[in-house]
Amino acid sequence: MIEELIDKDIALLIYLNNLGTAQWDGFWLFITNKYSAIPLYLLLLYFTFKQFGLKKTFVAVLFVVLLIALSDQTSNLFKVGFKRLRPCHNENIADLIRLVGGRCGGLYGYFSAHAANSMAIAVFFGLLLRSKQNYLFPILILWAVLVSYSRIYLGVHFTLDVMTGMLFGLIYALLFYVFFKAFMKKFMR
Repeated sequence: MIEELIDKDIALLIYLNNLGTAQWDGFWLFITNKYSAIPLYLLLLYFTFKQFGLKKTFVAVLFVVLLIALSDQTSNLFKVGFKRLRPCHNENIADLIRLVGGRCGGLYGYFSAHAANSMAIAVFFGLLLRSKQNYLFPILILWAVLVSYSRIYLGVHFTLDVMTGMLFGLIYALLFYVFFKAFMKKFMR
C-alpha cells in the first residue's frame, strides 16, 4: 500500500512538474524565493500594528518567530528521520523532471519547509487579522498554496512532501493562534 502511494506520488510529481514551461520559470522562481515575500510580511506587520498596537504586535511577532522555528525544525527532523530523497536527487526519476533554477537543495525532502512555513504564516495571520481584514485570509491561503506548488514546479519536492508540509503548517498555526489568544487574555488585557 505504501509503495503504491509512493508510485502515485512520483507519477503526479512528474506530471505536474512537466506542465511547466520556460516562460513561467521566472514567475515560480520568484514565488519560491523567501525574499519575494518581504513586502507581504511588512504589510502583515503593518496591519497587525494598526489593529493591536505596538506591544501586542511585538508579542504576535514573537509567536510567529516561534511558530516558524518549530515548523522549520520539525521539517528538518522529518527529513533526517525519513531520508526520502528529493526528486532531483533520486536517480530513478531525475531525468524525468525539470529542475528549474539549477538548485536542488539538501539531499532529503520530506517534508517541505517552504510549504509548512508559508501555510503557518498564512493561517496564523489570517486568523489574527480576520476581524478587520477578513478579505486577507483567502489571499494569504492562495499565497501559501502558490509557494507550496512552486516546490513541485521547480522539481525539488514531491507532492506528498508539499501536502504534508502544508498540513503541519496548518496544525501549528491553529495551535499557536490558540496559544496567542490565551496568552493575550491572561497577560495583555
